[in-house]
Amino acid sequence: MSNLQLRVISAVVLAVIALGLTWLGGLPFRLLCAAMVAMIFYEWTRMSRPVTPHGLGFLPEALAVVFIGALIAGLPAFWLLLLAVILIAVTAIAALVRQTGQWEASGLAYASVSGLSLALLRDGDHAGLVAILFLFAVVWATDIFAYFVGRAVGGPKLAPAISPGKTRSGALGGAVGGVVAGVTLAAVAGAGNLALLGLVALVLSIVAQAGDLFESWVKRRHGRKDSGVLIPGHGGVMDRVDGLVAAALALYVIGWISAGADHPAQGLFPI
Repeated sequence: MSNLQLRVISAVVLAVIALGLTWLGGLPFRLLCAAMVAMIFYEWTRMSRPVTPHGLGFLPEALAVVFIGALIAGLPAFWLLLLAVILIAVTAIAALVRQTGQWEASGLAYASVSGLSLALLRDGDHAGLVAILFLFAVVWATDIFAYFVGRAVGGPKLAPAISPGKTRSGALGGAVGGVVAGVTLAAVAGAGNLALLGLVALVLSIVAQAGDLFESWVKRRHGRKDSGVLIPGHGGVMDRVDGLVAAALALYVIGWISAGADHPAQGLFPI
């Protein structure tokens, strides 16, 4: 079986699981977010943790478990955000005292914000369901169109020092595909503010591609080709969700501005 076939099969299986748990919402979706936090943190630390006896021991893992427990329990946004800030600050201070660098703290921040944004976006209502489906549509279409347009058109590289395979034509194709997919999903769901959502989709597509480049930079910084080996054809979980978690944070912030931290989707999808 070719690598492309493995990628397609893995992507389809993951999409089915993600869509099913998104439809259920509530605890099943929070468990998905918690699993994502755990795997992202594991892969991040596996890449960045120095092989020395002078690290932070199991402190970062213990703090990550505390956050995961709070996420599963469904804490309100204020307390979940406050807890994340406190845990990240504790990790950063401990790293400063032990002089181990700040990769542990940045990994906990990256992982916790990823799960937090998705869980709070989904919430428990119809608007949350549409928000996550909108997010999926934009990010997945961006990935697909960027890949195929980049291969078909080629041209100048987007960021050759970070990710040599990405092209400017692919980035533009991904952005167009993301906007079309996002607006189409919003129209089918019955949203009325399609012009605004088209602009939001464009922002999410750009942020998703930036998130992809950021994860590529982290891997290159630590001499890794993939973040892990869990997903056949894709590598690790971070390799699969790098753009998604960046776009989720952006959509959560936009929703927070429009409707508040606890129910961010309702400001964008008042259906």
